[in-house]
Amino acid sequence: MAKIFIGVAWPYANGPIHVGGVAGCYLPPDIFARYHRMKGNEVLMVSGSDMHGTPVTVRAEEEGVSPEELAQRFHEENTAALDKLGLMPSFSLWLSTEDEAHKETAKAMFLRLYERAFLYEKEQELPFCPTCQRTLPDRYVEGTCPLCDYEDARGDQCDECGKLLDPDQLVKPRCKTCDSAPEFVTRSHFFFKLSDLEEDLKAWMANKDHWKPHVLNFSKNYLEMGLKDRPVTRDTKWGIEVPIEGHENKRIYVWFEAFMGYYSMAVEWARRSGNPDAWKDYWQNPDCRHYYFLGKDNIPFHTIFWPAVLMAHGDLQLPYDVPANAFMRFEGAQFSKSRGISLALKDILERFDADALRYYITNVMPENRDADFSWDELIAKNNNELVATYGNFVHRTLSFTHKNFGVIPPSIPPDNPDREAVEEIKRCSHDVAALLEKCEFKRGIKRAMELARFGNQYLDAQAPWNQIKEDRDKCGKTLYTAIHISRALAVIMAPYLPFSSQRLWESLGEEGDIAEVSWDEALAAPEAGRTLAEPKPLFEKLEEMKMEDRVEKEWPADMGRLDLRIGEIESVEDHPDADKLIVMHVNIGKGTRQLVAGLKQYYSKEDLAGKKIVVLCNLQPARLRGVESQGMLLAAVKDEDVSILVPEGDAAPGDEIRGTFGHGGLLSFPDFKKMKLEIAADGYAEFVGKDGGRFQLHTLTAKVRPDKAMPPGAKIE
Repeated sequence: MAKIFIGVAWPYANGPIHVGGVAGCYLPPDIFARYHRMKGNEVLMVSGSDMHGTPVTVRAEEEGVSPEELAQRFHEENTAALDKLGLMPSFSLWLSTEDEAHKETAKAMFLRLYERAFLYEKEQELPFCPTCQRTLPDRYVEGTCPLCDYEDARGDQCDECGKLLDPDQLVKPRCKTCDSAPEFVTRSHFFFKLSDLEEDLKAWMANKDHWKPHVLNFSKNYLEMGLKDRPVTRDTKWGIEVPIEGHENKRIYVWFEAFMGYYSMAVEWARRSGNPDAWKDYWQNPDCRHYYFLGKDNIPFHTIFWPAVLMAHGDLQLPYDVPANAFMRFEGAQFSKSRGISLALKDILERFDADALRYYITNVMPENRDADFSWDELIAKNNNELVATYGNFVHRTLSFTHKNFGVIPPSIPPDNPDREAVEEIKRCSHDVAALLEKCEFKRGIKRAMELARFGNQYLDAQAPWNQIKEDRDKCGKTLYTAIHISRALAVIMAPYLPFSSQRLWESLGEEGDIAEVSWDEALAAPEAGRTLAEPKPLFEKLEEMKMEDRVEKEWPADMGRLDLRIGEIESVEDHPDADKLIVMHVNIGKGTRQLVAGLKQYYSKEDLAGKKIVVLCNLQPARLRGVESQGMLLAAVKDEDVSILVPEGDAAPGDEIRGTFGHGGLLSFPDFKKMKLEIAADGYAEFVGKDGGRFQLHTLTAKVRPDKAMPPGAKIE
């Protein structure tokens, strides 16, 4: 029995986790951990939300909320999304960098490095924005990458080529907040003596031939360029305080602090388990293998910086493998929460079954090169493989057996076709295990699907629908073998497709959680006479998606400040003290709101009663001529024409307009007026972002448009 430690890259809590992150670093370790536990190995897998750093503060400022509030919101949202995908059970511990246990451990590691003379203080030139009157750490400064000419590189890293940067290396740097050209000022910060560990790192990396070629080559090239000492503190108020007297106003740099979470979570897991020293079995045990799963933009942090910190700390286990994936892109662009290019996991899981998404992502996983996300391919993989191959084999096996026998029929001495089936199960189990051991998940699931294809071919060749008419015993033997294949598939597919594997396991009359079943159960023969459950299809066929139903890009932060919902007007009355105003009571799904609107000269009360509208639910209440209005309906306005926005398609009171969440609480009317909403060329309503990006207003089932034709560019008020 081996011990396996799995560290999963900490996702920034500055937005919803996107499908690119799932493909890059969240689904692979889940598959890996599930497999190793089924093999009987002891696995400690940890991670959590990275709640510190400028990615969080930048978005918090855009939304007008505190970093803590924003980070906690996305921590909870992302935890729920990962759980829905089936990932959370694999984590031994999943917390956040705001957890006190992590803070204390990170401070202790910082002090240890300081005491061992691996940290020192020196002056540094930093960008300062004369307009915003503050220094610009990391993502507060942008410019052109000096290596690849990418125009939106940041002050800490270029997302396009992966090069780590300092702000003074950027060409034409600019303040992210106001676009001003920064000045450079001198500040004192702590630096990590990375250069002192260069030769040690080269010696350690010399025998890493089991690493992926792109990971090893990138890391060796980075080392060959020579290592420079790197700053590990920042002038910011958000993060973990520097635990050295006189420096309490500084914070530990997020890149330096976050990967300490791998160790801090292990220590905290041990404390919570009731055995405070249990972490040592994973961190001070030379036989324990450490695996780190991440995207390629994080490679140097895990193959150079984190190992260097561990070396400087002393007596802690170094990484065995860093199976970093390349990028999964969307229409050629890299997924990035901060850039607004994101297919949010939570949104996709509202439309697709978790196992269907897991299957597709694994099949196109960017293990060695960038991949592209495709809605059409997702649907095709589900329909042509999960449904037509795997699901079809299992369902016709169980349906025919249930109808004609009701139980698993008895086995009789096998003939050649059956022996070949048993051998194929053995080969498949062995091959998939070997591939999973090497973190080759894509090849592994393709090999597993070959067993399902073999099962279909076996059924077609044996034709039990004919055998039942001539030789019931022979038919029973065929079905017994087909059930053996089905049972093996449930086990072999369990790391990949946990939900459908559990359903199949139960359909076979088995009990318990398949995640706790031994991997060798794939080889075990079924128990004759076991009652079969009423079979149901494992997978559902997906219909081709309409273009308007396809999730496209993550909505901008300022759009998230709105809380727009569908409302249904229940009653309309004249305002008691105003000729042009009406008073409406509107059902918004979670209660009824009273709205006051100046619509009397445009709509009759009869026209409005029963109408579905779009309501801004988090507008600050206001009294209009003595009557309180608890929100505002939206309408398109052009000159003297006014047209109420309505949903086109099925929509119910309370349905949310996608991309609006009410982040930041109540919205003032002046703040709403700063936002730009208008009618697009196609006649539908759109939100226009600060950068000119356009985002169509729609619920999950309905787009939004004015109830009367309005010209493009008509303002929405």
